[in-house]
Amino acid sequence: MADTFHTIAAPTEAIYKEKMSKFLAFAHPVSTSAGAREVIAGYQKRYHDARHVCWAYMLGSARTDFLSTDNGEPSGTAGKPILGQINSFGLTDIVIVVVRYFGGIKLGTSGLIAAYREAAREALEAAEIIECHDMTHISFTFPYLAMNDVMRLTKSGGVEVVEQLFDNSCSITLSIRADEADMLRKRLTDIDGVTLTTD
Repeated sequence: MADTFHTIAAPTEAIYKEKMSKFLAFAHPVSTSAGAREVIAGYQKRYHDARHVCWAYMLGSARTDFLSTDNGEPSGTAGKPILGQINSFGLTDIVIVVVRYFGGIKLGTSGLIAAYREAAREALEAAEIIECHDMTHISFTFPYLAMNDVMRLTKSGGVEVVEQLFDNSCSITLSIRADEADMLRKRLTDIDGVTLTTD
């Protein structure tokens, strides 16, 4: 399915050492670029004494939103190898940060590429990879008389209540897999008094 993608279940970390240099790799699941940058900023602050804090992220099920940086390393020797590992594992909604402490021995271009790639790979190998789905929100209003029918529908599998308000008029926002949204919209509009609002 086009709306299915793979990411990691929880943050992981790994340490890779090469010729006295130490590479600390951290992989985190994220869903937005702002979330990725927050993770990156956290490691930049935590490891402010490190020579380089390099990173890459990939977002969205289409895997078209991505960014990487070498953070002062020779061009293409850090960010791209990290991103390459995200690609080789077929992952998205993830950020990987690799912190390098220089050990005094230069690794050269090919050595750097191999080290950043290996650090990122080890962090990913430590992760639990999970399958996820693109989700969409459906908001609607309904009268009290329709409450039982609506509640029965919200308790069906794969539907999560994001927000609900029971006042003079009732409103609910549901989260559901994107590929099942049209079916849910149809079932909702079959209930008397339900009015779909814009997502």
